[in-house]
Amino acid sequence: MKLVQNLSAPVFRLKDIYGRMIDLEEYKDKKVFVGFFRHAGCPFCNIRVHKLLKVREELLEKGLEMIFFFESPENVLLQSIFHKEISPIPLISDPEKRWYSAYGLEPSSYKATMSHISSFVQTAFKASSLGVPLHAMAEGEAFNTMPAEFLLSEGLIIEQVHYSERLNDRMSVEKIRAFVEKK
Repeated sequence: MKLVQNLSAPVFRLKDIYGRMIDLEEYKDKKVFVGFFRHAGCPFCNIRVHKLLKVREELLEKGLEMIFFFESPENVLLQSIFHKEISPIPLISDPEKRWYSAYGLEPSSYKATMSHISSFVQTAFKASSLGVPLHAMAEGEAFNTMPAEFLLSEGLIIEQVHYSERLNDRMSVEKIRAFVEKK
């Protein structure tokens, strides 16, 4: 079931791929961006991560923390220099998709297929030009995973929800900035 605004975010206490314990409760006095991505080789997701990394310092200075989830197994993420360099942002591996389910993400073969048909080639070229990973899925990764992004206000209340309708459909950076600047 999809989550909606003004609900308490499902709280997790998990180790990230760097071995750090990430307890969402420890973020309760902060604003938090929680992003759920597909697999480590997904150009759509890796371009999004690249874009978020470019504005991370600006958003962090304004009080926004980020936490990223990938469906890829930890060992796959750790083999990727790109993903290892996401630190200090927590990067959590969730191949069983337990937290994808808790946050209401629903797979869609139709949406994933339509995204690939309409924009995969352009996205692959863009990923290549940016130097972000693009490779086949590893065992256990799914074609039909659809991304989602959440903005949590102080108290871990869901203030903004964005379930992707296409693989390149994400919350705008302007919307994230407005959320951070809101008192």
